[in-house]
Amino acid sequence: DLHRQNVIHHDIKPSSIMFRDSGEAVLIDYGLSHHNHLPDLLQEEFRLPYGTAPYMAPERLLGVRDDPRSDLFSLGVLLYFFTTGERPFGEGETLRAMRRRLWRDPHPPRELRADYPPWLQEVVLRCLEIEPVRRYPTASQLAFDLAHPDQVRLTARSERLKRDPLSVAWRRRFNLGVMAPRAKSDVAAQIASSPILAVALDTEEGAGELNEALRVTTERILATLPSARLACVNVLKLNRIAIDRTLDEQGSNKHIDRLVALRHWATPLKLDESRLSVHVLEAVDPAAALLEFAEVNQVDHVIIGARQSSFRRTLLGSVSAKVASEAACTVTVVRPPRMAAAKPDAGVVWG
Repeated sequence: DLHRQNVIHHDIKPSSIMFRDSGEAVLIDYGLSHHNHLPDLLQEEFRLPYGTAPYMAPERLLGVRDDPRSDLFSLGVLLYFFTTGERPFGEGETLRAMRRRLWRDPHPPRELRADYPPWLQEVVLRCLEIEPVRRYPTASQLAFDLAHPDQVRLTARSERLKRDPLSVAWRRRFNLGVMAPRAKSDVAAQIASSPILAVALDTEEGAGELNEALRVTTERILATLPSARLACVNVLKLNRIAIDRTLDEQGSNKHIDRLVALRHWATPLKLDESRLSVHVLEAVDPAAALLEFAEVNQVDHVIIGARQSSFRRTLLGSVSAKVASEAACTVTVVRPPRMAAAKPDAGVVWG
């Protein structure tokens, strides 16, 4: 929410977070913050980095104050500290000690705690990457992984038990001087280029043509957004009165079958696993479930299919119509090509 207002906090630490009696967390102390549309007086006044040393991102030591991913580094330090009891870069506050993080990575949490969850180490070490481009592109995508640990794609980060060898650290150190000039960052552009997309899919028979149209539309959108994240969502509709069965007529688990179907649908998109997740929701009202998923997960764009009109849909209202009218984000409604020929408004985008 803060980054969407073009503000970078630059001093995220335990004492900058307070809690209301309700348990709601509140971020305070904006004395070091940067606003993308206002003059940065601190940048003009100070030639040395100014902030809380243990939580300061490496690029801050190079005078960079306009990258929102600096806050994600500080959040990574918080997560590391809260889950291991130690700070990843110690307590050193000298400039020399702080500059070391430009080339030296922290000890992996699993080196300190053998029972540390691999998915959490993956998240924490991604936040603590030296180069901002290797971190999460937005805070929303970081929050998404924290909310769905079972969907976190595990890489070599999750298995690490030791820091990078000294040879790698020294290579980083002596290559600092050949870094390319860095263009000024734009907080709004960074968020806009890294949205969370959710595509609502029907896995039942007869939905193949509509799902293919959804895939074509999704592929076109993803082609312009190389850092976007895609969540494939299906709703398992529950009965209002009758008892729901977890197995179908063939004895297969409905939930697992749908997860597999969603993965199969997304395969032609050839997305990196870190950018893809699949979700099966269970709800009596599919539209309400999709709206809640979009709100809780800070989804920026929902892509949903619209089936052929029928008396029942006209009377009760369709899922796509309800999502399009009530969602707080952009919604693209897709129809298959054969229906598009009869209806000029085949594809409708709602903002």
